[in-house]
Amino acid sequence: MLKFFVFAAASWILASASVAQTSSPSSPTSSRGQLRSEAKGLALGAQTAEAVSQHQLEIASRVLTGKASCELNQHVHVRALSEHPGHFAVDFKNSSYTMVPEETTSGAIRLLDKKAGVVWLQIPSKSMLMNNKLGQRLVDNCKQSSQDIASTR
Repeated sequence: MLKFFVFAAASWILASASVAQTSSPSSPTSSRGQLRSEAKGLALGAQTAEAVSQHQLEIASRVLTGKASCELNQHVHVRALSEHPGHFAVDFKNSSYTMVPEETTSGAIRLLDKKAGVVWLQIPSKSMLMNNKLGQRLVDNCKQSSQDIASTR
């Protein structure tokens, strides 16, 4: 479905470019280049919006959002992307990662940014941000208000 959308959008833009070129032979080539650039932008946008399954949407409903206070006085901010159901933006320091839920066998919430190789793990008592490519934690012991309550029980 996503590939069809990208193909249809690109075809429409390229068709518009050829109509514009035939109707106005003196039109500058920059408008044609601009239309091609827009088509590439649409295709790139559709590729980055990863398809999310119904099961991933169910996992997404359990993701804690908001500001999490972490070790060493650091913070992570997790927010749902309303324009892409099941997608989340996870902000840490000067980086923002677009993540989608992944199924786990343990029941932990796992958000993954495949391109950056970064994972947000959420269990009842804490969360952590990890760099899978480097095999190390970026920040640990992150807690949101509901996790603070769970860890004191």
